[in-house]
Amino acid sequence: MREVEVPAGVIEYDTVGSGPPVVLLHGLLMNHTVWDRVLPLLPHGFTYVRPVLPLGSHRRPMNPDADLTLRGLVHLVADFLDALALDAVTLVHSDWGGALFLTAHGRDERVARQVILPCEAFENFPPGLPGKMVNLAARVPGGLRFAARQLRVGALRGLPMLFGQMARRPVPDDLVRGWTEPLLREPGVRRDLLAYCRGAMDREELVRDTEALRRFTGEALVLWSPDNRVMPPEHGHRLARLLPAGQYAEVPDARVLSMLDEPESVAREIGDFLTSPWAR
Repeated sequence: MREVEVPAGVIEYDTVGSGPPVVLLHGLLMNHTVWDRVLPLLPHGFTYVRPVLPLGSHRRPMNPDADLTLRGLVHLVADFLDALALDAVTLVHSDWGGALFLTAHGRDERVARQVILPCEAFENFPPGLPGKMVNLAARVPGGLRFAARQLRVGALRGLPMLFGQMARRPVPDDLVRGWTEPLLREPGVRRDLLAYCRGAMDREELVRDTEALRRFTGEALVLWSPDNRVMPPEHGHRLARLLPAGQYAEVPDARVLSMLDEPESVAREIGDFLTSPWAR
């Protein structure tokens, strides 16, 4: 893993390939490895960058005074792009929807295109039953560590309040152990995740910040999974309508983590988007 320093602290990331940058984001209590099945299937001719955001599965705690609220993490994503001097980025969203707000915060100048997999949007913060369970765990002493331990038990991991509504296929043990190890081992990581989960969120502001995507003029692909119960299917269509150059496609037989459920389909749709004549 490589490292780069941003105002909030040190961000780990990996990079593969060469060419225009494609930045693959991840969700809460996950890291870059959520893309492991898709990455080898994506087209050559691009640089694929996978940062590990401070969302609970990062190994390096952020600075103690870092702003890790939703607003702060939006700026952290922009700071990461700045630190690597990435331009004309294709930004790929999944599960965590905060980076959709780069346009609302005036920090999308390095983003040329976007791919939006099922993620939080509009008023859906925290999303569905799994999001509400994490939010509750963050407000109970020791709750996050308890939740992480439950995720490590295969028979429990498939429950609707854990990963049962996130993925149709069982999430492998090795992935989940990698995602939960930092939270269980490092108090600073738990502190960072608590800062995010306990941050205030105003629903009207969340909707306004999502709708600011009307100002994003670059090409965008909304690649939704209509069978999931966490990110409403209508949000996918709504996002595609908001984006002036938005298009909509679906990954059937998948839930939120479509890159785990249907990696071939996800790679094909993203690859077609990246290599379309208008995207060159």
